[in-house]
Amino acid sequence: MTINRLRISSSFAKMAEEISKAELRTATSAAEKAQSRSLWPSVLRWIPTSTDHIIAAEKRLLSLVKTPYVQERVNIGSGPPGTKTRWFCSSSDEPRYINTVTFESKAESPTLVMIHGYAASQGFFFRNFDALASRFRVIAVDQLGWGGSSRPDFTCKSTEETEAWFIDSFEEWRKAKSISNFVLLGHSFGGYVAAKYALKHPEHVKHLILVGPAGFSSESEAKSERLTQFRATWKGAVLNHLWESNFTPQKLIRGLGPWGPDLVRKYTSSRFGTYSIGDILNDEESRLLSDYVYHTLAAKASGELCLKYIFAFGAFARMPLLQRASEWKVPTTFIYGYEDWMNYQGAQEARRSMNTPCEILRVPQAGHFVFIDSPSSFHSSVFYACRRFLSPEPEKESLPEGIISA
Repeated sequence: MTINRLRISSSFAKMAEEISKAELRTATSAAEKAQSRSLWPSVLRWIPTSTDHIIAAEKRLLSLVKTPYVQERVNIGSGPPGTKTRWFCSSSDEPRYINTVTFESKAESPTLVMIHGYAASQGFFFRNFDALASRFRVIAVDQLGWGGSSRPDFTCKSTEETEAWFIDSFEEWRKAKSISNFVLLGHSFGGYVAAKYALKHPEHVKHLILVGPAGFSSESEAKSERLTQFRATWKGAVLNHLWESNFTPQKLIRGLGPWGPDLVRKYTSSRFGTYSIGDILNDEESRLLSDYVYHTLAAKASGELCLKYIFAFGAFARMPLLQRASEWKVPTTFIYGYEDWMNYQGAQEARRSMNTPCEILRVPQAGHFVFIDSPSSFHSSVFYACRRFLSPEPEKESLPEGIISA
């Protein structure tokens, strides 16, 4: 796991190098600086995106989905009721919105709410909506500060404030939608948020599905000698500084201006095509997903700035979920791709302290984006996790073929 964490962290070094080169090229003389203020930044800041662009890109991506759906921006107000707090620590009384898509389903279908991960949005589940909507009333959201949702100024200064940003805004969304007793699914960072929400509001969640969740262990619990040794190197020191400075991948995309879309296309075609370990995207899927991802990443920085407050360098949680496993009240299913860089052993350790049903499923030929890499096996895993809601005889349901119980 640590090796994979370091591979991911190394991307920050490349980003830093690109930005440093750009700064050097524009700082050679006072005259050039003056010119750069009028010309160069206008190129770098040429970011043709907005909420309307994001929603339009989302619509194009979801044209691949056959199930009819309704897109809406749900008003969650300007802050939690009864407080002077605004989303979050903002002086504005402007109402905020959560971008939401709800798919057509049978009237008796249980509700499944899906929360995306870091640097993602609900459209990442485009390969899953049709299959899941055949058995659930599927509702997918963009978290506050992401995708097509409102992007307030991010002024949180602590882990507690940052968690409240996501948990409390989601709760206001739930109230506005008047839903309860739902299955809650979260991927990666969205899994962290879903778990923290279920800990605070267990009365609304009847089953929790955590897909490659982040945040189960801390650096001290991981006892990572590799990470300690790496941090002692100059590269490790630079990366650690960038992390603590809240440098995000999105800043690179914005900084590249008109070259940003090309970088995103290369990443998408590489991660979900050339180097995919599962079902690769076809040309249309890759093109539409790349366009969507670019617009969601290049928009105003907001929710992305949570990174350093939730995780320490190396993506270790500052307030690990493992420490709260004994407080778990909601039956939980963990789903991991077999090649997921998130460590399923953290879930195994947490399960030993839980006083509620918990199972861990591993999907072959899939990585961290298991729902894109191996959609059919992912769907089977979700249906199996929810067998007590979907099957008249859940005790007779067997583990789906190929799925490994850990």
